[in-house]
Order: sequence, then structure tokens, then C-alpha cells
Amino acid sequence: MSEQSFEEMLNASVKTVRSGEVVEGTVFDVKPDQIILNIGTKADGILTRDEYSNDSSVDLTTVAKPGDTMEVKVLKVNDSEGQVLLTYKRLAAEKGNKKLEEAFEKGEVLKAKVVRVLTGGLSVLVDGARVFIPASLVSDTFEKDLNKYLDQEIEFKIIEFSPRRRRIIGDRKQLVSEVKKKAQEELLGRIAAGDTVDGVVKNITDFGAFIDLGGADGLLHISEMSWGRVDNPRSILKVGDEIRVLVKEIKGDRIALSMKFPEKNPWQTASEKYAAGTVVTGRVARMTDFGAFVELEPGVDALLHVSQISRDHVDKPSDVLSVGQEIEAKVVDFNGVDRKISLSMKVLQPEAAAPAEAEKAPVEEAPVEEAPVEEAPAEEAPAAETPSEETAEG
Repeated sequence: MSEQSFEEMLNASVKTVRSGEVVEGTVFDVKPDQIILNIGTKADGILTRDEYSNDSSVDLTTVAKPGDTMEVKVLKVNDSEGQVLLTYKRLAAEKGNKKLEEAFEKGEVLKAKVVRVLTGGLSVLVDGARVFIPASLVSDTFEKDLNKYLDQEIEFKIIEFSPRRRRIIGDRKQLVSEVKKKAQEELLGRIAAGDTVDGVVKNITDFGAFIDLGGADGLLHISEMSWGRVDNPRSILKVGDEIRVLVKEIKGDRIALSMKFPEKNPWQTASEKYAAGTVVTGRVARMTDFGAFVELEPGVDALLHVSQISRDHVDKPSDVLSVGQEIEAKVVDFNGVDRKISLSMKVLQPEAAAPAEAEKAPVEEAPVEEAPVEEAPAEEAPAAETPSEETAEG
């Protein structure tokens, strides 16, 4: 038996690899853009950044170090530089595809990180294999901005698996719907009409707001937001507000809410504040051709009929009043049963003075005749004494 030369022994110890073969190598050098491995061949095994990951910015010195072992796939043997080109991402994708295929067949739920946000949906990576989730299957409601999912881990199911066509489709919507349905059933099982619950304003429309009750959404209609008049829901609520609401009614899976708590009903004390004969101050809230509605306080409106605005004739309330104007009036009628209050401004106004009498034409005065002065009777002079006969005779 002839002895083997050193070269023959060396060649015998060096294995041969083929393209497509999966091998295990040991890292003996790492650079930012490539990893050099000993895979048991004469030539070095080179794993470039592009064949390690789809992330072109990754620094390979942060993912591997000398002495680490890696499982890779041979991409090309003896390239122009006598090296063996390796790939890690393609092997990972193959393994990922196998995992996806099993999940598709069994209907399993997968969890993976969103690596890209595309125009039509999300791209997630499962062990190197890409899964596309269309925007319509991301949630059970329309998602205007999908960027919030970037770098987030989400759960989904595989609903289509065709790796040859590069078509692997995921669905998150059905999972969201299932979770919501379960939470809704639990919520409806513990609340009833008349309960007071806490919620978060989820969405606002012109007709009301949708409130997240922690398992289901309830509708807070604009007419139920206040005892007073609300023209725009956005004037009193904003998305994200935490509010306390009253469960008004439950019909199937529909929940009607209210912020009109009975104990805050202003009509409970209205009979005391607005009894007939009371002089009140209010704000003109709206007008019609027949009168103006005056807000005495939020939730309590009174009617000021056009005939009660002024002692002078008024054709339309808008001729003398304006919305938002503060007025003073007297309550002339209070109907607590029908919640109607009638006002009058006219009765507080002074009555018009009677028209002055027409001045009469001056009459020429007739001369006044002097009445004859009646002379007072003269005092009788004392009569001269008549000499007595005795004297005369004497």
C-alpha cells in the first residue's frame, strides 16, 4: 500500500459542494458588507449583504462574529475569484415557505413583523418568506393610513399559498372580526339599558359620535349629547376623549348612548325658576316666521311669539331680533307637562302715552261788563231832638 502524499490527504479531507446544497459553515471573518465562512471546501464561502437580507442597510458585523456557525445554501461554486457564493435569505425563505404552507393547510394563526408598507397593503416577513396582506384585509374597517403598522407585529392567517406564482396572501381582517365579536358578546352580557359606562370617543360624524365601550361601539346621537341644543358634535367632543355615558337602549348588537343624565334634567327645577309672572333673561337661539325660541338655560327653551315682541306691529321676529341676542321677557305661561314656556316682551314695555288733544283755536275774549256796585246804605244820622212841649211852652 503506497503512502498518500500530503496534497492527496489534504484533497481527501476537503469536501466538494454543489449549487443548491445546504451546508453548515463557521464564520472566521466579518465585514460590514460580507461574511466569510469555512464550509470545508478549498475555497472560502462568501455570504454578501444582498444574500443575507433584503435590508440593504444592514451592517453584517452586528449580526455575526467569528466562531458563529450558520446554515447556508450554496448559490454558485467556484466563481471568477475561485470562491463559493452562499445565500442565507433564500434558504430562510424556503424554510419560511414550508412553514407558511403548513399554516395554510392547517388554518393556523401566524405572527410576524410588518417590514414594508405598500400602496395596496402590508408586507410581512415569516422566517425570510414574504407575505402580502391587502389593505382590504388588514382590518374590518377602512384604514386610511397603514403606516402605523410599520415595524409592528401582527397576527394573520394564510388564505392563498402559491409560491411559484409568488403569491402568498395573508388575512388579518377575519381575526380582528373574531376578536371583536367575542369582546362584543362579553360586553353585551354585562351591560343593560340604564347602566352608566365609560368609553372613548372613536369617531365623530355630523350626526353623532361612535364610542368605544371596550368590546363594542355605541352610537351617541347628536340629540343625546346635551340637554341643550348641539349644532356640531365636534364643538363638544374630540377623538380620544374619555367620557361617561348612559346606555339608553340595546337592540341586537346596536347600542344607543346618551349624555342626558336624568338627574341633570333642567326641567326638574324649571317650574320654580320659570313660573308664570317671572321676569327672565334669555338668548335668542333660533327664529321662525311666527316667533323666536329663546334659550333660558341649556335644555330649556321658551317661545316668544311674534305678537309678544313689541307693542308696535312686528311682521317677522328677524326684523327686530337676531340670533344670539340677549333679551328680557316675562313668563306668561308655563306648561311643565308638555315642557312649553311662553314669553312676552311686550308686557314689560310701557304703554304708549295717549295722543295730546288738538290745540283749540284761541277765542277772542269778550269784554267783561263791570257789575254795578251797589252802594252800601248810608247810616241814618241821628234825628235831631224835638223840643218837648214843656220846653216849647216854657
